Amino acid sequence: MRTTSFMTALLGLSAGLISLEAGVSASQAGCNFLPPVGGDGSSNIVKKRVSREKLIGRTNWNTDFAVDAPYSSFKLFFTADSTASGTYPVEAFLKFTDGSNLRVVKESMRPPIGTGKEFGPFSVPQGKQVSQVNFKIGAGSDPSSTGFSYRISVQGCN
Repeated sequence: MRTTSFMTALLGLSAGLISLEAGVSASQAGCNFLPPVGGDGSSNIVKKRVSREKLIGRTNWNTDFAVDAPYSSFKLFFTADSTASGTYPVEAFLKFTDGSNLRVVKESMRPPIGTGKEFGPFSVPQGKQVSQVNFKIGAGSDPSSTGFSYRISVQGCN
């Protein structure tokens, strides 16, 4: 009788672990890459190079990704592409439909080529709706990052 109870408990535990694993896979499957604003639709990955501050005109520091559906959280991805090691000033913001924003990332990174970081997931504050996710790479405060290249992308998740 004890063996039967033990086997029943073991089978129940196994079924629970399989369900949990399936739930994790399902939650990962609920993420979609967001399109970059102004992109040509060929890729959801943006490749850029840190430029220096301009006297006239705009820098290429900011990249926005359009939120094309309601998501409950967001993941942001950064990968260094430069062969030289350098510091990348990285900031990211959730931009809301009411015109406000929330900074979710502010750090300086020194990743080797081909490596980077996943930021998040960042949950959407209650009562807010995200319209765009903004990455800002590079800043006048760290001109030594000028010329370094990188890749960025964003996923919306439910």
